[in-house]
Amino acid sequence: MPSAQSGRQFDTKSFLRTLTSRPGVYRMLDEQGKVLYVGKARNLKKRVASYFRNTGLAPKTRALMRQMTAVDVTVTNTEAEALILENNLIKAHRPRYNVLLRDDKSYPFIYLSTEHSFPRLALHRGARRGKGRYFGPYPDAGAVRESLHLLQRMFRVRQCEDSFFRNRSRPCLQYQIKRCNAPCVGLISPQDYAEDVRHTVLFLEGKSSALNDELVEKMEQAAQRLDFEQAAVFRDQIASLRRVQERQYVSGESGDLDIVACVLSGGLACVQLFFVRKGVNLGNKIFFPKIPADSSREEVLSAFIAQYYLAHPVPAKILLNCEPEDTAILAEVLSEKAGRKVVLTHRVRGEKARWLQLGLENAEQALAARLSSQAGMSKRLYLLQELLKLDQPPNRIECFDISHTQGEGTVASCVVFDREGPRKSDYRRFNIRDIVPGDDYAAMQQALLRRYTRMKKEDARLPEVVLVDGGKGQLGSAQAVMQELQIDEMLLVGVSKGPERKPGMEILHIPSQERRFDLEPSSPALHLIQQIRDEAHRFAITGHRQRRARARAVSPLEAIPGVGPRRRQQLLKQLGGMQEVARAGVEDLSRVPGISRALAQQIYDAFHGDN
Repeated sequence: MPSAQSGRQFDTKSFLRTLTSRPGVYRMLDEQGKVLYVGKARNLKKRVASYFRNTGLAPKTRALMRQMTAVDVTVTNTEAEALILENNLIKAHRPRYNVLLRDDKSYPFIYLSTEHSFPRLALHRGARRGKGRYFGPYPDAGAVRESLHLLQRMFRVRQCEDSFFRNRSRPCLQYQIKRCNAPCVGLISPQDYAEDVRHTVLFLEGKSSALNDELVEKMEQAAQRLDFEQAAVFRDQIASLRRVQERQYVSGESGDLDIVACVLSGGLACVQLFFVRKGVNLGNKIFFPKIPADSSREEVLSAFIAQYYLAHPVPAKILLNCEPEDTAILAEVLSEKAGRKVVLTHRVRGEKARWLQLGLENAEQALAARLSSQAGMSKRLYLLQELLKLDQPPNRIECFDISHTQGEGTVASCVVFDREGPRKSDYRRFNIRDIVPGDDYAAMQQALLRRYTRMKKEDARLPEVVLVDGGKGQLGSAQAVMQELQIDEMLLVGVSKGPERKPGMEILHIPSQERRFDLEPSSPALHLIQQIRDEAHRFAITGHRQRRARARAVSPLEAIPGVGPRRRQQLLKQLGGMQEVARAGVEDLSRVPGISRALAQQIYDAFHGDN
């Protein structure tokens, strides 16, 4: 791995003279060795040399070169290998000057099990290792759940877990509301159930027309047999199917394809991704990748395609609203990954052109909404600056809140807002321990101490404003922490709901002064304060509920050595539940089969605190 040091000692001519012309990947590093930029090249010598020109560099490239102090190079056999390595390095290092795709989670599928005599439909995310069929991907779990609900109403294929299915002795609620035919208790024959499964598969494969024709024929046959009840079932299925087609989906030509449209404006990028499977539009996903200044549509689109499709299933065709420079190599790599030919094209006609226009219009609309939201956020920050008498609008605001139930499961939250709104990747929760239950002041102090001790150690960026949900007491706790940590550059603000606890009547507490918000309920600054505080409250109470649920889900019996699942079941069965086990004496406990007197004593001590 050749490396070049920049600066006065760096001999550009000598370095470039020894650099190979083979394909590979190069990394620009700063003086701390942090990766600033990762790039691929068909010809390393030619590509890297282009950065050392005296003229003709874009502003983004000039800024990069001012910070760059070293170049590392990795040679590959082919340009395709270089593309894959580039993508892996970008994901590993998240370089500042690369286009970064933030949303990289796996996408959900509808899974139909085939290893069971009565197959099950379910949402699936992750590796597709189970035996069965997978339909999708869908843009999000909501789209999957909506499709599953529709299928429940039309064909009543079970969606319950196998463990639930095996242990039924009578039909569940799904049967009563006509969402399942209760195969668990034999209320439908395997043959009829298999027919429902086949209809479900036809629907998921996008063969709605064929399915509709088949249902119509079956309805007519049932009517001829004078089986009007069965004919009515088919009639309802046909009606549901048609409503779905009209309301939920946009049908087109058969086949799988994605529409990827990218637009840029105001230093932001928006990528719209539409999923079309078997001629059916399954919905779309919006991405706002982080981009360096002066990025082009082609650059953003190239980075998106590489980062997204090397981690997700690849359709046979991808429609683009512009042509990246490396379209050919992208198609080669994706074809190799998919094991079949993959076409990337921006020259389309007819129906495909309408698909692409739809994607472009959605991208433009989403970006306009994003920019509008950012403008609104900027306005609120400026008004907050005036309200708090700051030198400039704050770039970062953090807010803390405490949540517990009568002192149980105390959790503190910290939410972060910047000029783009909530920065959820920086949110943190703190499980509060070793305090008097219900002492909110001590809880707040512990959370702040843990938060800013770590930030000081890591030399992390501190916020300009720290909001504390509460009045003078919570604010005093915050002040004590800041004095201990010797932090004086942050403005501490306590926000209480006021005597009537009504929105718009908040009281602002600032060290050495106190005043009520003299703002109209429609004030953007007041809305920002409320939004941040409410978000901190939501994040805290969610964490508290999770912690409380985990604590209550653990049986005290599970912590006693020698009390396994079988003995635990015997105790609960013989004594009538956990409360009765807790009340029982040693003699009562020892009469339970499998419980010795010594073990009974241990159980008694566990509930009564005698060790």
